[in-house]
Amino acid sequence: MNTVAVIGLGNIARRHRQNLKLLFPKASIVAMSASGRSVNEPIDFADLVLSDMSELIESSPELVIIASPSPFHEAHASALIKKNIPVLIEKPLASEPESAQRILELIKQYSSHVEIGYCLRHLSSAVIIKQLISKNFIGEIYNCSATVGQYLPDWRPNKHYTTCVSAQESLGGGALLELSHELDYLHWLLGPLKLNYAQLRSTKELELEVEEIADLVLTSQKGAVCYIHMDFIQKQAQRECTFIGSKGRLHWNLITNTVTHHNDEGTEIVYSQPEWDKNQMYLNMVTAFICRIQGEECSHSTLEDAYKTIALIAKIKQKAEWGIKL
Repeated sequence: MNTVAVIGLGNIARRHRQNLKLLFPKASIVAMSASGRSVNEPIDFADLVLSDMSELIESSPELVIIASPSPFHEAHASALIKKNIPVLIEKPLASEPESAQRILELIKQYSSHVEIGYCLRHLSSAVIIKQLISKNFIGEIYNCSATVGQYLPDWRPNKHYTTCVSAQESLGGGALLELSHELDYLHWLLGPLKLNYAQLRSTKELELEVEEIADLVLTSQKGAVCYIHMDFIQKQAQRECTFIGSKGRLHWNLITNTVTHHNDEGTEIVYSQPEWDKNQMYLNMVTAFICRIQGEECSHSTLEDAYKTIALIAKIKQKAEWGIKL
């Protein structure tokens, strides 16, 4: 590729620019701020910094990664889709289902290549979990329990947590959207999920305008009951999922990148790669998308699941009980 672009100047945008420079060392890397403001200071791993979408489109990018806050995704994606420029949209697809639906309609109208950046699908242990569940390794799945939590002030040490996207409702913040990976990978592994119960909470510790804690009960089409906990308050990061089936139990630790199998014969470590470079997820995500652009079947499209996730989050926010502020 000769020219590739990244919209957004945050941490994830910087990672994408660095990875694109690694993947395409001879390509020109174009950067643009999410708001379209003029930027005078140098931007890491950017050969050219532009200030608006028309300039970006005129640069003829062969791939654009949208790493702006989710409320901006529709505007950024729409302009690119109409020009048939391949677009990788950082998760989530949008902040509202109506916006997500309009993006999907444009994609159909222009037959554009668009993918959603749920990087955890490209974690090496996620590939193992997908294979095991697809092969009914633990038989019929009765239950699953997914937990994710990390202390929000530790996410981006270079800025105060109250000023980050995660803390602001207007920028698509809150545990549900920011930690929507769990909803995405369960859609990927178990199929569509139905909401049974949801409770959202905030704390006096962080004092955010968005939900800091979410506890959900969902059911898959095959009847598996899923418990999901998300939070911004755990002082030590946690991300794991357990599947209980008719032939045993699988425990997936996404932080240590391990999969453990428990059954009546004992416990077996099925997969363990704790030293695996997590940046490889992002590299794999981009290279898989490029394969799809080139007509190769080397990744599963996330578009349908991404819409289901946004629709589910909207329903959760509409139906959830709000717990007492802790």
